[in-house]
Amino acid sequence: MKIDGKAYRTIWLAPDDWSVEIIDQTRLPHELVIVPLKSAEDAARAILTMQVRGAPLIGATAAYGLAMAIREDASDDAIDKQIEFLAKQRPTAINLRWALEEMRRAVQNLPREERAAAAYKRAAEICDEDVETCRMIGVNGLKIIEEIAAKKAPGEPVEVLTHCNAGWLACVDWGTATSPIYQAHDKGIPVHVWVDETRPRNQGASLTAFELGRHGVPHTIVVDNAGGHLMQHGKVDMVIVGTDRVAANGDVANKIGTYLKALAAQDNGIPFYVALPHSTVDWTLDEGMEIPIEERSGDEVLKMPGRLPDGSVVTVEIAAPGSPAGNPAFDVTPARLVTGFITERGVCPATREGLLSLYPERR
Repeated sequence: MKIDGKAYRTIWLAPDDWSVEIIDQTRLPHELVIVPLKSAEDAARAILTMQVRGAPLIGATAAYGLAMAIREDASDDAIDKQIEFLAKQRPTAINLRWALEEMRRAVQNLPREERAAAAYKRAAEICDEDVETCRMIGVNGLKIIEEIAAKKAPGEPVEVLTHCNAGWLACVDWGTATSPIYQAHDKGIPVHVWVDETRPRNQGASLTAFELGRHGVPHTIVVDNAGGHLMQHGKVDMVIVGTDRVAANGDVANKIGTYLKALAAQDNGIPFYVALPHSTVDWTLDEGMEIPIEERSGDEVLKMPGRLPDGSVVTVEIAAPGSPAGNPAFDVTPARLVTGFITERGVCPATREGLLSLYPERR
């Protein structure tokens, strides 16, 4: 996607052909800063501190992190240790483990001297596959937006509510939940996005709004609790969110607050779609309550970064001094509240059979 007319991915191989570069998302929306990653430790830190975030991008970053580690030590023991080290940085997003296991399979039967080249090749493929997967999610989701647009008055926009950031900043390009929006916009279909701010890290206000605005998509930032109000007043046509992990029965783990949006959507008869790539389905889990929920630092709730009038970016305290804070990063939306899944293979009901209809090889 584009920032002021220039196309960007979120991660790419540096000119030296072995390290990688990323957009530091902790500096957005105030600064566009490109950061080099030169080791598995750099990749792990970028994942943990959320310089990169979003399930697909976390997986891609881990893949390159492992490739850089294999470049230094291609032994079986070293690879196993680095996989476990990288995997523990963010436990909820299944793409992280998926990408690392893909990397293991790519190198495990090769002589040591061939492993680094194979690792870099597979990491690049994971990135390219993610781009095409997200593009196809957009192709399939576009049909839903077109159906809604056909029922509206000429020039009246399709109103979409999002939560958190499931855009190209969460992936390598296109995004999951945003891909249908971008494709509708680029096709000339009027669309307007209600962007949940998404406390406590404000990925909606800082990231989704940033990328939509820079690409030229009309949008409005709203506080997290405004979604139900907008739905009650007929200002939302559909909800599209991403996901960090989907259980085999269709339960969805996504950024905290997603469950409440799904409840409000059901109460108001508004379709609630989840956009996801195949790598986000965890076929080993029967239901969503088995998904581990990451508990992040309370500082994310108690403090907030912002830009002062002089242009400096600072972090300020916003809560009562001495009060503790809980910070579960995700919640689980039961499959019964999900209208359907938008995947690279098509749209299906949020059920085990629905998923298996698109991925019959998993039977």
